[in-house]
Amino acid sequence: MPNRSSKLYQTRYALSHPGRVLPHTRRLARDTWLRLVSPDHVGYYRAVMRSDTARSADRAVGSQDREHWLALGKLQFDYLIGHGLRPTDRMLEIGCGNLRAGWRFIEHLAPGHYHGVDISPDILLAARRTVVEFGLQAKLPNLGLVQGLDLACLPDAHFTVVHAHSVFSHSPRGVIEQCLANVGRILHPEGFFDFTFDRTEDVEHQVLREDFYYRAESLIELAGRYGLRGELMADWEALPHKQSKIRVVHAA
Repeated sequence: MPNRSSKLYQTRYALSHPGRVLPHTRRLARDTWLRLVSPDHVGYYRAVMRSDTARSADRAVGSQDREHWLALGKLQFDYLIGHGLRPTDRMLEIGCGNLRAGWRFIEHLAPGHYHGVDISPDILLAARRTVVEFGLQAKLPNLGLVQGLDLACLPDAHFTVVHAHSVFSHSPRGVIEQCLANVGRILHPEGFFDFTFDRTEDVEHQVLREDFYYRAESLIELAGRYGLRGELMADWEALPHKQSKIRVVHAA
């Protein structure tokens, strides 16, 4: 990704996409106000999700329409199935949203083996509607509201698969570090944690405090500080998705 925060990039983009200038200006005004009235990033992004979910839960999680929502969820599900996701796995999905991929995970896993958390109460209400829509009540999914990513209420060494799709792409470094500092405790010794992020080879930057761009080496190094070994997933890079993916496991 280029440096989207640079004035040169923004000017070129505006000139080549004039129809997007007004929507961007409106979003900038809304986000500026939400930052002013929110005490921290979690509070700010919770307010963003409240606003976006009121318009469309599918669009709030980054899907243009229901067809796109289904396709992106299937892409995530098929990837983990290809990496051996078993019904007996115990899965934690961080930033589960309205279960774009989660409903497929719930359907695949044994009852009670899916645990989804999110900072947004509004999107979790939409997630509960998804459970009903796909008739997954008997699978006993656990959906929880969290304030941050300290994962303090979760059991030690429990989850064999931890998954965070399009979470770190909306997170400042402090939030990411909080997650990496604590995920090792709840991760099974033979488990793995997959997360996507917006990758840049240039200067790390953010746009509107909503979209954050990191170098893969920075996140792998950060994970290493907390006893985790990270790897950029080359097979994910080959898929039609704009974000990159890193997998971390317990360091030997």
